[in-house]
Amino acid sequence: MKRRTFLAGAAAACSVPLTTSAVPFVPPEPDTSGPGLDARARKSGRHFGCAIKSSQIAKDPDFTAAVLREAGVIVEEYELKRHVTQAKPGKYDFSGADKLIDFAQKHGLGARGHTLVWYAANPPWLEAALPGASPRDREELLGGYIQTAMRRYAGRITEWDVVNEPVEPNQGRRDGMRAKNIWEQAFGDRYIDLAFQIARESDPRAKLFLTDFGLEHNSRRCAARRDAILELLEGALSRGVPIDALGVQGHLKPFREPFDERIFADFLDRVRGMGLGIAITEFDIADRGGPADVTARDAQVAAVGRAFLDVALDNPAMGSVLSWGLSDRYSWLSTYPDYRWPDGQKSRGLPLDADLKRKRLWAEMAAAFDAAPPRRASIGPQGVPA
Repeated sequence: MKRRTFLAGAAAACSVPLTTSAVPFVPPEPDTSGPGLDARARKSGRHFGCAIKSSQIAKDPDFTAAVLREAGVIVEEYELKRHVTQAKPGKYDFSGADKLIDFAQKHGLGARGHTLVWYAANPPWLEAALPGASPRDREELLGGYIQTAMRRYAGRITEWDVVNEPVEPNQGRRDGMRAKNIWEQAFGDRYIDLAFQIARESDPRAKLFLTDFGLEHNSRRCAARRDAILELLEGALSRGVPIDALGVQGHLKPFREPFDERIFADFLDRVRGMGLGIAITEFDIADRGGPADVTARDAQVAAVGRAFLDVALDNPAMGSVLSWGLSDRYSWLSTYPDYRWPDGQKSRGLPLDADLKRKRLWAEMAAAFDAAPPRRASIGPQGVPA
């Protein structure tokens, strides 16, 4: 890759875990009036987007304005998860997702669907019904939901996370597949094949993603997860499963695990070599464990964010980059036990701070988009733009 030599030097400081001490260099304050992140991403043929909730756009006009300034794509943070949309058997509630998709259409934004098949966030009735169901009923419990959701939003949601988080090597399987998974227990590995086949039939024009986390860092944990994902993809594609792209979630934890640009670049190259598209689908940076000084911590978070995105955007298969949230005002990192600060301060792992101001992370993301090589859309193995 033509930028790899430069990137290796730029990311060298991220090849070891970041420290809690202050850094000597403080970058300049970010531009507060220039184009948003999506406008910058579009220059190289990509998009930037973020996860949001319908309640946020209903109740927070300043946040809504920030979304419209920065994002070209939205994804539902939780309102297309099945425990929300089908809390009771045979009864659907897409009201929250409808509000988000209507918002996207009104303002000319793209939309992703998250998520159709996941081991988590399922309604209790579904978990109870699967074990005793007949083979035909099990397939209806899997496929009927995919058909209902995808047909409802056909032409409005153009990308779907069809299967989310299918691997977990620490659960003991040799191939690294997630064993504690209601779908795996009901179908075996073929649940992935079925899900993608039904998704393709439900909306042939939609781009179909398999997504997972823990693919980014230079650690034993992430190495095992990368190996499992690559084995899964190779096997599925050899069987003709219509997977169009891999979604790399991009939940970074730089104060716990190191980031190595060559390892991550090599992984992305292997995925691209399979003919798949790639996207960053849930980008954020857990800052717990970083320097107590906010300025120093912001600088380190911004540095690793830039290194990560430079590598990602250097790959021609990399399309959109979506962050899991836009502002620290509404970050899941501030509530999740592993990542929230014990003293109650908000996590600072998103492009905008809690006051909706652009931070140093925003500035480095903008610079990464500005420096990204042009991307020419290609056609994936299933005839869908990659």
